[in-house]
Amino acid sequence: MKNKLADLNNHLFMQLERLSDEDLTKDKLEHEVARSKAIVDVSDQIVSGADLQLKGARLVADHGAHMLRYLPSSTVNSVRTGEPLKAIEGEKEK
Repeated sequence: MKNKLADLNNHLFMQLERLSDEDLTKDKLEHEVARSKAIVDVSDQIVSGADLQLKGARLVADHGAHMLRYLPSSTVNSVRTGEPLKAIEGEKEK
């Protein structure tokens, strides 16, 4: 997966534009509303995962490297190397 959080933002704005289309029939609008709800549900999970990784990084920054043993491997690797967190860069955890 190569999507980034910036791509999620773009998808959300594209869906907003589809919802704003004044030419939508009632049926098409209902379809777009249902689609929007699904997009929001998935988006919430993506943002929640990224937030959790940031909290892990903050834990290490605030309390030291001894906290790394309590974190998932993707967060630990990012903290150690200084690379962006996987969820932010759009990579899957192995």
